[in-house]
Amino acid sequence: MLKDIRKSVIAGTWYPGSPKVLQAEIEDFFLHAPDVRVDGSARGLVVPHAGYVYSGEIAATAYKIIKSQTFEAVLVLGPSHKALFRGVSIYDRGGYETPLGIVPVDVTLANDIMAQSEIISYVPAAHYEEHSVEIQLPFLQVALGKFNFVPLVMGEQDVRTCKKLAESIVNAISGRNILIVGSSDLSHFHSYEKAVKLDSLVLKRIESMDGFGLLEDLEKNLSEACGGGPAAVTMMVSKKLGANRAKLLKYANSGDVTGDRRSVVGYASAIFYNS
Repeated sequence: MLKDIRKSVIAGTWYPGSPKVLQAEIEDFFLHAPDVRVDGSARGLVVPHAGYVYSGEIAATAYKIIKSQTFEAVLVLGPSHKALFRGVSIYDRGGYETPLGIVPVDVTLANDIMAQSEIISYVPAAHYEEHSVEIQLPFLQVALGKFNFVPLVMGEQDVRTCKKLAESIVNAISGRNILIVGSSDLSHFHSYEKAVKLDSLVLKRIESMDGFGLLEDLEKNLSEACGGGPAAVTMMVSKKLGANRAKLLKYANSGDVTGDRRSVVGYASAIFYNS
């Protein structure tokens, strides 16, 4: 029996709380997502972290590609929305629970990553109410079945933190078959037209796998992404793992769902792979 299980804080709100309904909803997302093939192995994904009613369709386009694949572990990186802290927090114990079951943490890998840098530690408050990591797990559970993972929450997303985290991950995984997931939404609360313009800059950086360029744009306020750090680290690590291709899978914003274009949130999904 695993100890230190982090209970779901968004089941029943951000996604269905019933296992049967949740499973069926994700399968329906997969059914309606386009059949995209990539000629190579997936190394990283960027996916949104809003409620499924808003961004589930976008997330499904990425997770459908890796359905039934096998990875030694999945690293899920998200930004901190609730807790303020320096560096990066890694959950190095137990597992995360969703209505579909418990996803165990790869404790050895978590400890190996933590040992690489002083900026990485376990900050309990970083995980208690944070949705950006948890929101990815039901999709991964349906896509992969049983898997181990490492949850990382970024308290800081500056260039130094992103570079050190990427280096720490690469050093720790040492050739293992790992998938890295960067949890990120895009611009927030602009008009539809302005959001599309801002988000197009992020999408260009994603398509060119330019993590440092993305961070530079964000620092200069040229674009917005609340998970820009996780997205950038995902690109950095994916390239080190051999990814040489990026594919933007889907972009939309909340205005496309609700019809209200006055104040929207942008979402995108992408995959990084080696060809």
